Amino acid sequence: MSKLLSQAEENYLKAIYKISNREGTPVSNNAISVEMKTSAASVTDMIGRLSQKDLIHYQKRKGVHLTEMGRATAVHLVRKHRLWETFLVEKLNFTWDEVHDLAEQLEHIQSRELINRLDEFLDYPKYDPHGDPIPDEHGNIAERQQVLLSQLPENAPAVVVGVKDHTTPFLQYLERTGLLLGAELTVNERLAYDNSLQLELASGEKLLVSQKVGQHLFVQKK
Repeated sequence: MSKLLSQAEENYLKAIYKISNREGTPVSNNAISVEMKTSAASVTDMIGRLSQKDLIHYQKRKGVHLTEMGRATAVHLVRKHRLWETFLVEKLNFTWDEVHDLAEQLEHIQSRELINRLDEFLDYPKYDPHGDPIPDEHGNIAERQQVLLSQLPENAPAVVVGVKDHTTPFLQYLERTGLLLGAELTVNERLAYDNSLQLELASGEKLLVSQKVGQHLFVQKK
């Protein structure tokens, strides 16, 4: 593991890791700038600092790759963040739309012993309250067969297992509509006009959702 890093350096590593998982590598400076909501100059400065610490490889006009040490650091940050989110929801009764910012603060606690004990206390959860996989202490991540709701074939029973959009408005929307983790559903019809989806929940309730919702909700076929 790397030498002690600043919170900003850790945040950049986690951002690069997330972008690379989402879009592949190498990761462009512009993508990092958008993800971090900061200027191109700030990204360039941080890339220099992370390169000097052997946490990334950077090639001009090509982009950024995490080194083995950089990836291990990022995965550990993700592990801490998701364990803290799980703790806040399961043990302190926070709602799933309240915990992200708190976990952003808690993830910078350095004690590995504390995080391993937290993992044990929570009985080694595989997924956080948003359905995201939690890396174990060795960095292993559970794989799950899942697709976006928008890609689910019609009349194929499925269960909601995760969200792609963690923003408060989206999570609150899911609360209101009952599309929570574990909800069972079927796509009865995909409307040609705007690709909105006519869903039927296990309760028999019918629900019309937009294409945008379908592109931000993960389901697993039953």
